[in-house]
Amino acid sequence: MEKTFIILKPDCMQKGLVGQVVQRFENEGFEIVAAKMAQLDASILKEHYAHVADLPFFPNIEEFMSSRPVILMALQGENVIQSVRDLLGPTDSFKAPKGTIRGDFGTDMMRNVVHASDGPEAAEAELKRFFDPRELY
Repeated sequence: MEKTFIILKPDCMQKGLVGQVVQRFENEGFEIVAAKMAQLDASILKEHYAHVADLPFFPNIEEFMSSRPVILMALQGENVIQSVRDLLGPTDSFKAPKGTIRGDFGTDMMRNVVHASDGPEAAEAELKRFFDPRELY
């Protein structure tokens, strides 16, 4: 079974959308195999967003992602990485069709409710970054 990493972002938390988002994952048959709440700090955000940490817009990402606690999750299921990406819709909420999580709840490129791993290598790295192996069930 494949696993993927999820962050329910600050806008998801602030808008009270956690239950609705998790329900969509569960309705697709995905199993939650880890979950915890965390306040992300500068060091973990720089590591997680290393691919854009040198770009001029990174301080905005850092400010947003550290603005309130988030929920970190691991989901498991058949083809879960691509299936979750399809369920979310495009990163830019303006381009995400209605019926997708970002199309229904997101407001822009950054405030798009959920982060999800974009491939097997990313999922493996992100799960290791945010969870101790003993926290994955």
